Amino acid sequence: MAEGYSRRMKSPPFPVHVIGGGLAGTEAAWQIAKTGVAVVLHEMRPLRATEAHRSGDLAELVCSNSLRSDDADTNAVGVIHREMRRMDSLIMSAADCNQVPAGGALAVDREAFSATITERLAAHPLVTIARGEVEGLPPEAWDNVIVATGPLTSPSLAEAIRGLTGEGDLAFFDAIAPVVHRDSIDLTKAWFQSRYDKAGPGGTGADYINCPLDRATYDAFVEALATADCVTSPHDGTTPYFNGCLPIEIMAARGRETLRYGPMKPVGLTNPHDPTVKPYAVVQLRQDNALGTLYNIVGFQTKMRHGAQTAVFKMIPGLEEAVFARLGGIHRNTFLNSPKVLDDRLRLRAMPRLRFAGQITGCEGYVESAAVGLIAGRMAAAERLGLPFAPPPPTTAIGALLNHITGGHIESIDAGPPSFQPMNVNFGLFPPMADTPPSESGKKLRGPERGLARKRALSARAAVDLDTWLRAPSTWVEPPK
Repeated sequence: MAEGYSRRMKSPPFPVHVIGGGLAGTEAAWQIAKTGVAVVLHEMRPLRATEAHRSGDLAELVCSNSLRSDDADTNAVGVIHREMRRMDSLIMSAADCNQVPAGGALAVDREAFSATITERLAAHPLVTIARGEVEGLPPEAWDNVIVATGPLTSPSLAEAIRGLTGEGDLAFFDAIAPVVHRDSIDLTKAWFQSRYDKAGPGGTGADYINCPLDRATYDAFVEALATADCVTSPHDGTTPYFNGCLPIEIMAARGRETLRYGPMKPVGLTNPHDPTVKPYAVVQLRQDNALGTLYNIVGFQTKMRHGAQTAVFKMIPGLEEAVFARLGGIHRNTFLNSPKVLDDRLRLRAMPRLRFAGQITGCEGYVESAAVGLIAGRMAAAERLGLPFAPPPPTTAIGALLNHITGGHIESIDAGPPSFQPMNVNFGLFPPMADTPPSESGKKLRGPERGLARKRALSARAAVDLDTWLRAPSTWVEPPK
């Protein structure tokens, strides 16, 4: 919001309530308070724990410490990073000041990241952090509420929402990857290198630890995954796994070579211990904290029992003596059938005083969750101030994601069983370009070059359209004259 508005404006008598202190909730609270509107941020931890969280800090990262690609030129996640920075995102600011090397990705020190967000919100004069669970529906006196409880929404609130929507149980299972102590990794077998030596934010081009597998070791590893002792979840075939975060053993079951074309792909890497031999597969570990003492195994979400995890993962060359700071696990995530139950302002059609944000809406990923929280916060502030607010256009990354959540599947849902599924931001959600620009020589591009040119064109259009939107009178939440 415009500089100085929050200092000049008297806060309305009734605050906006935000339920959930994850990435979406904290970003929403920050955006609301920036307009001069008071906000109460409700977080049940540490008084009530969840299956995945470890601390009582706000915006705790429970799966990966990576906010993924920071390349705004050819990656939709990088575009959404750029847009959030332009809108003074708390999440992006905290990430930028707590980043750790991760090649082309934006990764952070988890604990420092969460501590920064907690401290900034606690210090804001218009933010009240209320610890304790909101059981069931919020009180009727709360006339402007953002529900950002995430995929681990408490059972009582989830049941109350389900009663309002009349929807069936829409859920999927998610998994987290293990974390290893750096000094327990054998660097006579492993080595530091980013794929294609790419240096990302705060990186050097040697930001990952790489563990090489020959074909025999890889085959034995896949076989061990197939026979490992796994937890028995209530998964009955009707509740799907999310493809962007599949357990490693589920991926392996889809085909013996699946892992080699997924998290264990060996491309762009050269083993300095034996440069003449190309690894058949490679396991990568990414720095997990600023000290560089912890590394997480990239893409190795798992539902194996803890004993099986230590046995199977120690088959990886370089990890034979690995000491695990955290083992992996699986938990159930829930999300709304948003295109049917939410309006274009993220409000619940059955009870418009409730607005939803984050992963519960059907976006997937930390960045996407925070981005939806950002927009939900601005919408709630505008509503409290009695001002219009036009959502960002669908040609922007945030607008495209919002369009997916609120309107992307209406026809298919009305025509039959629910088909809406959580999705990460990607260029496929953007309206297509009229035509892909030709090469500098004027020749029509084909293949990979055409794909890259298309992405660059979509990114450039998004940047222009975001700037136009930010300058529009209905975009900025301004106090009454």
